[in-house]
Formats: sequence, C-alpha cells, structure tokens
Amino acid sequence: MPEKEATARIKINKMLEAAGWRFFPEGSAPANIRREPSVTIKSIDLDALGDNFEKTTKGFVDFLLLDAKGFPLIVLEAKAEGKNPLFAKEQARKYSRSQNCRFVILSNGNLHYFWDLERGGPYVITSFPTPDSVIGYQKVTPNAERLIAEQVSDDYIALTQRPNYRSEAGWRNEAERPGYIQANKLRFLRPYQLKAIHSLQEAVGDGKDRFLFEMATGTGKTLTAAAVIKLFLRSGNVRRVLFLVDRLELEDQAKKAFAALLSGDFQTVIYKENRDDWRRAEIVVTTVQSLLFNNKYQKLFSPTDFDLVISDEAHRSIGGNARAVFDYFIGYKLGLTATPRDYLRRFDSSDPGTRDPREAERRLLLDTYRTFGCENSQPTFRYSLLDGVKEGYLVNPTVVDARTEVTTELLSEEGFVVSFTDDTGEDQQQTFKQREFEKRFFADATNQLFCKTFLENALRDPVSGEIGKSIIFSVSQNHAAKLAQVLNQMADRMFPGKYQSDFAVQVTSQIPDAQQFTINFSNNNLLGSGNFLPAYKTSKARVCVTVGMMTTGYDCTDILNLGLFRPIFSPTDFIQIKGCGTRTHNFLDQLFDDSIRDSVRNPSKKTFKLFDFFANSEYFEEEFNYDEVLKLPPPKAKGEEGTGGTGPVVAGGTYEHLGADILSTIMEETIGHEGMKIDRMFFEKFEETVRENETIAKAVEAGEWGRVIDYVNREVFDKPDEYYTLDKLRKAAAADRRLTLREILEKVFGLIPRFKSKDELLEEEFAKFVADYKPDEATAIPAIKTYFKAYVTSGRVRDIIDSRQFTDLATNPMFSTRDFRAVPQKYRVLVPEYVKDYVSLNQFAA
Repeated sequence: MPEKEATARIKINKMLEAAGWRFFPEGSAPANIRREPSVTIKSIDLDALGDNFEKTTKGFVDFLLLDAKGFPLIVLEAKAEGKNPLFAKEQARKYSRSQNCRFVILSNGNLHYFWDLERGGPYVITSFPTPDSVIGYQKVTPNAERLIAEQVSDDYIALTQRPNYRSEAGWRNEAERPGYIQANKLRFLRPYQLKAIHSLQEAVGDGKDRFLFEMATGTGKTLTAAAVIKLFLRSGNVRRVLFLVDRLELEDQAKKAFAALLSGDFQTVIYKENRDDWRRAEIVVTTVQSLLFNNKYQKLFSPTDFDLVISDEAHRSIGGNARAVFDYFIGYKLGLTATPRDYLRRFDSSDPGTRDPREAERRLLLDTYRTFGCENSQPTFRYSLLDGVKEGYLVNPTVVDARTEVTTELLSEEGFVVSFTDDTGEDQQQTFKQREFEKRFFADATNQLFCKTFLENALRDPVSGEIGKSIIFSVSQNHAAKLAQVLNQMADRMFPGKYQSDFAVQVTSQIPDAQQFTINFSNNNLLGSGNFLPAYKTSKARVCVTVGMMTTGYDCTDILNLGLFRPIFSPTDFIQIKGCGTRTHNFLDQLFDDSIRDSVRNPSKKTFKLFDFFANSEYFEEEFNYDEVLKLPPPKAKGEEGTGGTGPVVAGGTYEHLGADILSTIMEETIGHEGMKIDRMFFEKFEETVRENETIAKAVEAGEWGRVIDYVNREVFDKPDEYYTLDKLRKAAAADRRLTLREILEKVFGLIPRFKSKDELLEEEFAKFVADYKPDEATAIPAIKTYFKAYVTSGRVRDIIDSRQFTDLATNPMFSTRDFRAVPQKYRVLVPEYVKDYVSLNQFAA
C-alpha cells in the first residue's frame, strides 16, 4: 500500500476510535456481532479483500461502518493524503447504494466530508460522528415537501401553547377574548413574521438549507425562531435544534421564551444545566463562548447531533473563531440579525489599510451574508425599523444631540489641547481625541453636565410623572460608578425623600447580581416598585448605568430614555443600543387602580429619547439634521461656591480636567416615518442602480415612460442581486401614501424635487374640483373639502355613502353625521360622482 494512503488510513482509524467506533479488521469480527449492542466498524484491506458482502461489481469498500445489528450504516471512502476526498464522491455513491447505506464519509486523513444522500451534498466535518449520534440522525428522514406543505397561520404557536383554545368560552366571547389571550399568554404571529416563515418555506423549495432573517430589534425574532423550530420538528425534518447566543443573559432569556412558547410539544434545556441528559430535549440553548473554550464543542458533540442550528444575533455569534462552532454541525442553518448589511453601504473601503472601525464591521457583515448563502446581499427575509414604525409595531427615537464645550473640542480635528508643566518644569502640550474620553481624559464637570442635561430633558413616565425608565451607556466600569453616584445625588435634590441612593444603579460585570438586576429592571421590581404610585408597578430604580450588558437582545418595552455618554464606533452596537427603545408599550398595563386610568394622557409609547453627547448619530449618518435647538443654562464652574477649583493635572498618562464645562448645544429631532438615514439605504441603492443604467437613462430623457416602466419591471425588479420590488421601494421611500413607479423614477432622475404628501395631493385634487364646479356657497367650502377628503381616503366612508347607510356615520371617527349634514345637498352627490370619474384612489392608499 502506498505510504500516503497508509498514513491516511492510520489517521482515519484513530479518528474512528476517538469517535467511539469499535474496530474489527477483516475476518476478526466476533460471531455474535449482530447481537452486540454497540456499533461495529469493519476495516477492509483492499489488497487482501476476498469475495464477501463488502465487494461490489464496481469495486471495494474501504471502510464499512455497521450499526448495532451488524447492518451497513456508513460507507467511508479513504483517499491518499495528497488527493481531494471529493474525487471519490461518485464511487462512494455507488458503493453506498449497493450496501443500502444512506450516509457516506469521504476522507484523506486530513480533510473529511459527511454526506447524507437524502439531504444534499457533502459537508465538511472536523471530526467523525459518534455511533449513537448517527443512529439518532438516521431516524430523521428529510422531506422538503412536508416542510413546504405545512400550513403556518397566525395561531401556529398558540396551538402548541393551548391546542383547544378556539373551543374555549373565553376565546369565543369576543368581549372576553383580549383578557383570555393575556391570561393564557397566547402568542400570535404578526403578518410580517408569517411572511418570514413562508419565505423560508419557499427557500427550502428552491433547494436551500441556509437562511438569514434580517429583522429590526423589537420585531420578535425569538417568536419567529420558535415558529421555525416547530416547523422543522413538526414536519419531521429535524430531531434536535441548537440555539446559539453570544451572551449569558440571552441564554436564560431564550430558554424561558421557548419553554413558554413550545413546551406543549417540545422540551428546551440550557446545555450547562443539563450536561448529562441534554439528548432528551429537542431544543438545546448555549452560548458560543462556552463551546469555544478549549474547543469543547468537538469533545462534547458529534457533527450529527443537531439537524438545525440557529444563530441569534448572527453577526456576533458566528464572528471570528465562533464560525467553527457554527459550521461544525451538519444540517440546516438559520441566522437572525438586527443589523442590516446596507447600513455600511456608504463606507468607503477603498483604502485597505483604513483604521476606521467600520471596516471590520463591514467585513463581518459581508461574511455573515455569505455564511447564510446570501452572496447577493439579499436575506431570506427582511423587516426593517422603518417597516415596523410604519406598521405600528415599533417607534422611532427623538435624537437629542447635546455637546459640551469639552466634547465639542474632543470631536474636532484638532482635539482638546492641554497645556501643562511637567515634573521637570518644562511646558508641555498634549492633545486628546474622542476615543480617549474617560480612558485617558477625565472631566468631572463634564459628567455632572451630562447627568444634569439628561435629567432635565428626559421623558417622564406618563402615569407617575417620574423620570421614565432609562439606560445610560458609559465608557468603563469606573465611569459607570461615577455616573450612578452623580445621578443619585441629583435625584435626591430633584425628588426629596423619594430615593435613598437607588434612583440610578450600576449594572456592569463587576457588580454582584448584575445579571439579575437586568431581569428585575425589565420586570419592574429593581430595588422596589411603585415608588410614586403604590398601584403602579414600575421599577423604583429609574436608570441603569452600564457599559455593554444591556445592548444585544435586551427586552424592556417601557424604556423611554437612552443615554450615549460615550463615543460608539461599532455600527452594530449603535443599532443594538438604539433598538433597546424601539418597542411599543402601553403604560396602563402596569396600573392597577381603575380610578385614575382615565386621567392618564398619552398612555401609549410614541417615541423615546436618544441622548447623544458624542455625535454618534452624526458619525454614522454623516450629516444629521437637528431642527429643535434648546438653550440650557451652563453649570457653575468649580470653585464658584467655595469648592476651591484647581488647575489641570496630568499624571500617569491621564488628564484630569478640573475646570468648568458648559453645554455648547442641545438639539432635538423627532424621527418621522422617513426614518434615520441608516434605514434608508435600500432606496438609495436603487437610485444608483437605475441612474447607472444607460437604457433607463436614455428612455427617461426621451420621455418614453411606457418603455421605462416596462424595462424596470422586466430587467430590474425581482432580480437576485437585490430583489427590488415596487412594494419594497414604497416602504423605503416612507411616503404616507402609495407611490407609483413613475413618481419614484421621476424623483430618482431629479424631475421632481420630492414626493408630495397625501394631503398635498388631496388639496390639488380638491382645487381641480372647485375649478370645475365653482361652488357659490363660499361658507360651505370647508365642509365640502372635509367630505371630499374623507370620501377619497377612507374606504369605510365610501361604503357608507355609496350604500346610503348614513346612520353608520354616527360612529365613524373620520367623518361624522354632523360633518355630513354640513355639506350642501347637491354636493353630497356631486363629490362621489366626481371622484369616481376623475380621481385615482390608488395613490392615496397607505
């Protein structure tokens, strides 16, 4: 036997033994092998092989792995070290068919492939599967048709939680239904979550086994993942799922979520809590880090132990070395991410030596898309922040840009220049930049000013009037401790007797029970509850000061303020932090005193404030417009009240700024439906695509709109590069009405300056109506206009008017009986007739 082939066989033998396969050379297997409970492997020496069941008409099997009954289980085809194992692919296929084997291993001793002939192509593995794992894996018979045909409706999860809910009285009584749903904690899939599941089913139909859901924070990725898990398990396409997270706090959070959603059918465990009996569970949750340590994943698991691997916050949990864990397992792969790839589209990466931290982030995101089979940059399903805001599931922030004189200088090109005298008496100068804040530059006056500005401008709780629940992100644990102390001192002065140094809490890794603090804050019992109103369950502690513990996946819907008290250089971190505040919330859900419920104004969360002291938004948005400027009084400098101000001190490479700092600017911008620039990249990418297309450009210039629209529909829409569609462009444009493709193209080519709003178009249409009919009752024109607009924009109003069911106007919130009576008799008929003849209603649809 050639040396390289012999070396490969030696390595293969060792790997098989390490995986737990019993080894019997040809002819030495015990007579009772078929009654052995363990799995057996036969190694066949090709040079000495005789006529037996391993011989086929086309050649010989290198290794045949047998099951506990002695039947063939896996064909292992060995090649010499210098040869690609895939060269033996077709040969192994023939062998496996002759032996009625479903599984094949191709190996040259260094590179190995596992091939499930019923599922797809060979998959690279780094260790051989164990006998028990393969036997368990064999019990799953992949059937894509079953998965595709599975009916997934909005109650897909609710049917697992409570299978007979539809027949119960609480559900059948519509008046009691909301209370019934809440009491039983039933979860129903939202329309976009259903679309995600259906998109995955379509992808499976296209032969794909890797999927990526790009969904904004707060849109229910865990609920969607639970539906995916049920789909795969219920359809028999997998038997066990691995759910990977990148933080300890998310491990417990995911386990509780899956238990609440799926425990009726499937069991969920955290691996570290069930090291000995995790195999009895269908869903195993663990952190990537715990598996990476000392490559434990290779020792603890076989490549065939999990048929579906889901990576939560995929851009983090499969980054760097963590990719090895993810790729180790055979089977389907699903990634969940809240960070859109288009977020980094404007970053200029032409300079390969750039030190801009966005470069590493860009590469990571691109790699994430490749990992999940999205080389065309289009995820399996996308649901953006703008989509969520437009459909009422999320809220946009009010960004507060507040810069002090010190931070303004730190942000400048020149930096904050410090003059001082060193120990030798020499005059020195040192420059500090944004990145050095708090690590090498400390300013007590600046921290004081940050906290003062935050407290004076923070949103208040709509029920109790206290400072809304808030999270502040600091540079370091020491910085967090200082900020918490300052906030507690200020809160004691603002709210005498209400707090005992428990207004603000440091939540960092060095604090005992910090993880429990995050849970208690979300559950509204951190250091107590109902501090202002006993009947109102809201946390006594109002501010958590952290560094990074409460970013990824932190679910606390009643957050009203976020403070960026540090520079942020990771776009992923910025997206995650912003996402902490985007979830909707009804504050009356926490109020248990009916006597004051009616007095609460605006109980639903409409926005949250994002306090940005380091121009982070500008850093990522490049040019961010702030339209509301608030002038706040500067704080008194140290020493003005006898505190004894001193000069600056430079020691140990750290500059301590002991002088005053004043607020340079504070500006607010309420983010509307158009979203932040970060959320508008899809539309801008489409603009570039069509502008660069010569055929489109020439046809637009010639005014051949029929040709333009036909070409875009045929050659641009629904192509695999970006999957542009008119519906997606409408959402990205964030207009308050339905845009036509021609309008979008006119805007792209500069033929119109902007999209007209729904009301602007209504005013134009009504002006045409007035010009045609010239109403002589001038005083009645406002009433006619109200009628005109209501009829155009409301399908319900049109139905009432056209069917002449006028009594229904009494309960119509948009156009009432009183409004109708104010319209002159003849215009009650003229307006509907005019609209039907001359007004396109489609453009006014949302």
